[in-house]
Amino acid sequence: MNILKFITAGSVDDGKSTLIGRLLYDTNSILDDQLEAIQKANRKNDDGTVDLAILTDGLKAEREQGITIDVAYKYFQTENRKFIITDAPGHIQYTRNMITGASNSDLIIILIDARKGVIEQTKRHSFIAKLLSLKQVLVCVNKMDMVDFAEDIYEDIKTDYLQLAKNLKLEHVDFIPVSALKGDNIVDKSSRIAWYEGPTLLEYLERVEFEESNVDTWRFPVQWVIRPQSADYPDYRGYAGRVIGEGVKVGEKVVILPSGVQTTIERIELNQQDLDAAHDGQSVILHLSDDVDISRGDFIVSANKPAYAERGFEANISWFENKALDTNQVYLLQNQTKVTKIKIPEVQYKFDVNTQERIYDEDIRLNDIGRVSVKAAKEVVFDLNRDFPENSRAIIIDPRNNLTVGALTVEELL
Repeated sequence: MNILKFITAGSVDDGKSTLIGRLLYDTNSILDDQLEAIQKANRKNDDGTVDLAILTDGLKAEREQGITIDVAYKYFQTENRKFIITDAPGHIQYTRNMITGASNSDLIIILIDARKGVIEQTKRHSFIAKLLSLKQVLVCVNKMDMVDFAEDIYEDIKTDYLQLAKNLKLEHVDFIPVSALKGDNIVDKSSRIAWYEGPTLLEYLERVEFEESNVDTWRFPVQWVIRPQSADYPDYRGYAGRVIGEGVKVGEKVVILPSGVQTTIERIELNQQDLDAAHDGQSVILHLSDDVDISRGDFIVSANKPAYAERGFEANISWFENKALDTNQVYLLQNQTKVTKIKIPEVQYKFDVNTQERIYDEDIRLNDIGRVSVKAAKEVVFDLNRDFPENSRAIIIDPRNNLTVGALTVEELL
């Protein structure tokens, strides 16, 4: 059974948490004690029914204000598939939390309030989906009950969003009209939206498939060097980490980055059992045929298609901090398991999230998205976003307070 990881995004009060709550409720995926707890809660809908958004609004402040602040994860499964759901906040103030959730997702569900249509946050979240190279976009036009399930309103929103998708070059976009509050087209087909002939949300999630990845190589960021040096294992040397990409095989030639040393995979170990190969997402221990100087943060990569190890690159950046980006400040860049000192000496331009046009303004401020030049104190191991998205992403940390102040994707070499 395969796993689908998806995130819900949209503006405040578009119904993201309610949609997830309805999906869990109508698939009988809520435990009895959870159901009892939300029934005892004071939050009710206008018609007196239980507010299902409580299922994902776990923080006290979220329940008091009726908004999502932090990222919440929910898990459920059907006979056809397992699901990991990320409920992300819609408020512009918490865009950084939305980016965190989206970076680990295969599909993004963008909710649009049928009364409001495509608004700024719709454009911002769609732009982020493009920057993160998400595989699929599903637009749920929500609150159709508030517009009398009017087909023309749905079609107008669909037309507007398709123009946005064309501007952003989003290639895989689908649409479903829903009412999360009433349950229309969430799990069961809605008789009130008879003009819509497509799948329900659950049917879509169970059936959606993605094009084969064009990534034909792999990366192995070393998380831990295992050297027991005990009587039972006097010569044991293994490198623990998680495989990213196509997969690694015994006997394969590899390169250690950033050192550039070449060697061969001698063994692949999982739970004290030897494997012939390890696949994407598997956490394993690699054994090499040579004794090589490797530390946490180094990369073991395919010798056929190695990653870059460079001190300079161009990146798209999303800024999370109230204080503007300081081009004179030393920051820390964390990509995978490696932390490196960097400076961001040049802001090339910012993006207008409404028009996707470039703005030539030197300041990168809270929630801005732009293109910058990055220079590192030591070699950074990475791939370009267009070639290998999962190994092009990194976070930026302010060493003065250890706060994450931004995220980036590497786009070009300097």
